Amino acid sequence: MKHLLRLQDLRKEDIFSILNLADQLKYEQAHGIPHPRLAGKTLGMIFERASTRTRISFEVGRYQLGGMALFLSAGDLQFGRGEPMKDTARVLSRLVDGIMIRAHSQADIEELARYATVPVINGLSDTAHPCQALADLMTIRERKGALAGLRLGFVGDGNNVARSLITGCLQVGMAVTLACPSGYEPADELLAQAKALGDFTLTHDPLEAARNADVLYTDVWTSMGMEAEAAVRARDFAGYQLDDRLLAAARPDRMVLHCLPAHRGEEITDAVFEAHAEEIFDQAENRLHVQKAVLVRLMKP
Repeated sequence: MKHLLRLQDLRKEDIFSILNLADQLKYEQAHGIPHPRLAGKTLGMIFERASTRTRISFEVGRYQLGGMALFLSAGDLQFGRGEPMKDTARVLSRLVDGIMIRAHSQADIEELARYATVPVINGLSDTAHPCQALADLMTIRERKGALAGLRLGFVGDGNNVARSLITGCLQVGMAVTLACPSGYEPADELLAQAKALGDFTLTHDPLEAARNADVLYTDVWTSMGMEAEAAVRARDFAGYQLDDRLLAAARPDRMVLHCLPAHRGEEITDAVFEAHAEEIFDQAENRLHVQKAVLVRLMKP
């Protein structure tokens, strides 16, 4: 495991190795046990997109592991003024011990990794959000005790979050049903990979995704950079709200997850969100623990 660019690049064993270490680090933090496993190491964090959870969790996590993180806004770096990504990769590789990038384009992240000689972590791109999916799996396992055999229903856009989550869930033995409006499905390549990985169903019926689900998951209808499409998306996603009707179709002990930020009253009702807020904010916290585990796996000598 040299980089974390997409969950498709990880084996099942890699995923569980990260989750197990994340559990250990969370335990140590809860009991006041210092864990400076990466003392003196520096992480360069490139941000082309705004961030709350990604920036704070990586910055705090890096500090707790005994090193430091540098916030590098794309507007402050030379690649924002035309320097090739491959040159940025080679410069940063001589100055920091690892790079996290939150970018518009997956292709840019992969080019950065191609030329970097230090580990590169995808903090989000247009097609993938592997750190979020790992935190989701950690949260599900905490609540349910195991992952294999569970059923996840995702209701909403087949976006970067959905794509990584589908891959991660199938790799660990979960079944996944994705319900999204026509025209909002993931790319055909990912759908083919998903069907080859395990029990995956694509539907346009939210009730089908919710039926007998152990976990219900949703995300915003309009992601960053798509604000001009908000009115069209609100129309297209009508009926895809995570509400009491969908919860009633799921298992009685179902859990609800949302990667945040949430637009209450759109993709999820306020009542459903508040009823499952503890699970959702555990999920947000687990970004810290799982990303520390990723940093250790990639950067520890």
